[in-house]
Amino acid sequence: MENTEHKHSEENEKKEKKKHPSYKSKYEELEKDYKELHERYLRLSAEFDNFRKRTLKEKADLSKYGGEQVLLSLLPVVDDFDRAMASMPEHEECASYTEGITLIYNKLLDFLRQNGVTEMEALHQEFDPDLHDALTKIPAPEEDLKGKVVEVLQKGYYLKEKVLRHAKVVVGE
Repeated sequence: MENTEHKHSEENEKKEKKKHPSYKSKYEELEKDYKELHERYLRLSAEFDNFRKRTLKEKADLSKYGGEQVLLSLLPVVDDFDRAMASMPEHEECASYTEGITLIYNKLLDFLRQNGVTEMEALHQEFDPDLHDALTKIPAPEEDLKGKVVEVLQKGYYLKEKVLRHAKVVVGE
């Protein structure tokens, strides 16, 4: 009788173990879940940190270069003023017109300077494809002008340290 009772209790223990996993296996399962969740947390934390840094950089760039498009669209007006100033007659009758146009031109240049726009020096400089757009090449008028800008067709400008508009140039070869 004891033998059957003993067998019966062993069978009950096995059934109980199947119903309730041991503490060790439960611990291993929980530890695996913890590691998985911790790893996900670290990745998410890193992604958020990258997002925060990228957002701060975008905000800084926006405040630094926010008006870039407006300033860029003013440059053709400056080009027109340059052409007008170069072709104005030197007659005494036109002196008041010339003076008025010069005042407006200088105010426009001052506005651009106050907003960080500066003219790019290009004439007789080494050709730099990061700064200049070469429209054509011509034989250099002098030997030391080979590979250099011999004529500026359209001025280039910087917005702070960034190129706002490339200079359109003719390069000597």
